[in-house]
Amino acid sequence: MNIDGVEIKAILLDLDGTLININLSKFIQGYIKLLSDYMKEFIPPEKFIPRLLKASQKLEHNNGERTNEEVFANFFFPFEGYTREDLEPKFIQFYEEKFDTLKQYAQKKPEARPTVKKSFENGYRVVIATTPLLPEVAIRQRLAWGDVDDFNYHLITGYEHVSATKPNLLYFKQIAEKINISPEQCLMVGDEDKDMVAAKLGCKTFLIENENTDLKEDTPKPHIIGTLSDLKKLL
Repeated sequence: MNIDGVEIKAILLDLDGTLININLSKFIQGYIKLLSDYMKEFIPPEKFIPRLLKASQKLEHNNGERTNEEVFANFFFPFEGYTREDLEPKFIQFYEEKFDTLKQYAQKKPEARPTVKKSFENGYRVVIATTPLLPEVAIRQRLAWGDVDDFNYHLITGYEHVSATKPNLLYFKQIAEKINISPEQCLMVGDEDKDMVAAKLGCKTFLIENENTDLKEDTPKPHIIGTLSDLKKLL
């Protein structure tokens, strides 16, 4: 695939609203309640929830010196007398045992799997470029909700693997560096402004419009606007 005379070698795929349909507000509310209830034997929800939200906000200002996981951990722990070693296994257990119940807020996109499959078949490097606020174990479960979890992705941006988040251009720069492809040869596929800003780094962009799409005036115009099926035809 060539866009503006440049050969695309990597496909960067957003997850929510792109590979799966999801009610984000209900998902986030459900996630916070489910996790806080799961952790209440250690920390009461009225203390846990504000700390969790503030820790997540810290990631939005990560300057690249530490991974998002470390920024989260350094702010969150210790908490109420518990160390990271005390609580982190409980977090992982939650993602492995309880997180999947949140799939009630998501719907599979039938065109997602054929599009991802063709991306691999045609030799592209394929990245799950989702907002990196959660560990990879949680993102893989969300990929399963869309029936696209069994591919050998070149990178999944769990919070362990990057040290910035959307819309920080450092996030997209790190992806390009990790997969050894120039930003200009990357196609960022997403549904929101924070995906389309990748064009400021030189990435090509593909917008999948939905009710969450609201591009700012200073955001570069997407190179292509269409559906996953349209993307599949271009691959």
